[in-house]
Amino acid sequence: MSSTPDLNGRIALVTGASRGIGRATAVALARAGAHVIATARSGPLLEELDDEIRAAGGTATLMQLDLRKGDRVDAIGPTIYPRWGKLDILVANAGILGTLSPLPHVTADAWDMVMKVNLEANWRLIRSLEPLLRLSDAGRAVFLSSGAATGKSAYWGPYAVSKAGVEALARTWSHELANTNVRVNIVNPGPVATHMRAKAFPGERQETLTQPTDIAPLFLEMVAPSYTKSGETVHARDWLARRQSHSTGGALADDV
Repeated sequence: MSSTPDLNGRIALVTGASRGIGRATAVALARAGAHVIATARSGPLLEELDDEIRAAGGTATLMQLDLRKGDRVDAIGPTIYPRWGKLDILVANAGILGTLSPLPHVTADAWDMVMKVNLEANWRLIRSLEPLLRLSDAGRAVFLSSGAATGKSAYWGPYAVSKAGVEALARTWSHELANTNVRVNIVNPGPVATHMRAKAFPGERQETLTQPTDIAPLFLEMVAPSYTKSGETVHARDWLARRQSHSTGGALADDV
């Protein structure tokens, strides 16, 4: 596998950066040299992230943000531009699980909350940040999806619909940007030991799952200027298997 990309001088925005996959990715980006604009609802957790990034020799700007507030999301681009004049990397990680119940039992408020955070906020990020990503020599955006987006799991309705929408949103945007320097892709992380996963599966042993730090290098790979694919969905489980195969000198069944 390729070594850690050099992201010195690049500006990266990570949503949901206070814990889980977002936090691990933010730290990894900072270690690779990017200046990380970290957003989350929790101020204290962002401060902890900032301490970790500084201890690793990186730099960050903290942005306490509730993605339910559309006007605040719309203001992100105009806030970034005067200071940095561009955005090189967007990792749209933030999301909420919502209610796990039969669709007829989901309240309108619960439905609206999931759609506002998981889907509408990402559309607003696109509107606000596209001009800045176009100003980069190699703008890169990665959106988080889920296996639930297939709609094959009962009781996951709002979350499943929101993630299917995110996939369609990201792929549509990738086609619109085909003739630019911006590349847009999707990651399906699979089962990862996160707060959201623990909430959905409270009896699961999280130590048996993939850890957020295990897949953070995948995001580094996908936001590097050298990564030119666009409109694709990368399954972290497959990526980890390929990485393990390379490290052991073995071959995957698909490679034989």
